[in-house]
Amino acid sequence: MTSNAPFTAAEYDRRLTLTRAAMRAAGLDAVFVTDPSNQAWLTGYDGWSFYVHQGVIVMPEGAPIWWGRHMDMMGGRRTCWMDHGNILGYGDHYVQSTEIHPMQDLASVLKSRGLGHATIGVEMENYYYSAKAHEVLKAELPDARLQDATALVNWQRLTKSDAELAFIRKAARISERVMQVALDRAAPGVRKNDLVADIMHAGITGVDDDWGDYPAIVPLTPSGLDATAAHLTWNGDKMRSGEATFFELSGCYRRYHAPLCRTIYLGTPPDEMRRAEAAQLEGIAAGLDAARAGNRTCDIANAFMAVMAKHGIERSGRMGYPIGLSYPPDWGERTASIRTEDQTELRAGMVFHFMPALWMDSWGLETTETILIRDSGAAEPLSNVDRKLFVKG
Repeated sequence: MTSNAPFTAAEYDRRLTLTRAAMRAAGLDAVFVTDPSNQAWLTGYDGWSFYVHQGVIVMPEGAPIWWGRHMDMMGGRRTCWMDHGNILGYGDHYVQSTEIHPMQDLASVLKSRGLGHATIGVEMENYYYSAKAHEVLKAELPDARLQDATALVNWQRLTKSDAELAFIRKAARISERVMQVALDRAAPGVRKNDLVADIMHAGITGVDDDWGDYPAIVPLTPSGLDATAAHLTWNGDKMRSGEATFFELSGCYRRYHAPLCRTIYLGTPPDEMRRAEAAQLEGIAAGLDAARAGNRTCDIANAFMAVMAKHGIERSGRMGYPIGLSYPPDWGERTASIRTEDQTELRAGMVFHFMPALWMDSWGLETTETILIRDSGAAEPLSNVDRKLFVKG
């Protein structure tokens, strides 16, 4: 194994064993994995190259094959655990060509491995696998069957190993630092872009010897009416008294995340926000108590929603999702959801971003936790930042 691989050979063997069991259950001879998070989880590959076609081939036996652009093959040799013979690159003449397509090269690779007549899983509902790619691959493999294997690998990532949990805990320490910088720096007259620059500096600096990686989502820091929306970023405006700002942030350590949200109000919060804060905190406590091994994700959502109903607050939509290793544009794993209709059983080692945020007509209130499902008892919040609405005059 390359010395740069973040995990041991035994850890990668564990992941391949899980993936192959899922492949057998789905009747697949091989899978071609394009999600960069899944690629990294299986091979260790870590590079900003997911804007071109690349992926990992997993077969019933042997080490996986990383396939991508030739110049990125060199990055594969630096970051993947496999031998160089399992790291393949296609020429630059394929890149953004209107005459040829990288999937033609991939088809040749698959045929050379005896997969010309195989049933091959592909991630059809994925940010990185285009309709054109599927069309070309299907045409180049007329005797193969391409079967949708969306999230097949994602579901194997749901329960974290001890090694992964150690990385997430490091990310949580960085999240604490990032959030403290945001709360300390926020004040009337501070430009939002300057505040975000400090946030990003803190996140990349990390904590002690644990350096920070870039998070899969940029800092979300809307204020005032902008905070009634969920996913706005920042601008060059100055922060103002009489407004709430929520910070949706995450530390990141070797691609592992621990998202954390807190809200600050500059001035005196309105009574309705204070009442919502009390209800939200009560609901979070109820959700954490329901987040136990053997329960279901819907039990967390239902516990929170029962408190909201008691306080007369309307809230709909999901309230969280699994997190761990991820690349842009999302730090969620896109499998289970914390929502009233999701029946996923909670198991020890699962990690979720429990996000029961409230977006009202004139303000937003985000208070969230990254939580670990334990062997027994309620879930463990992994970051240690006061759970409240922060107020600064």
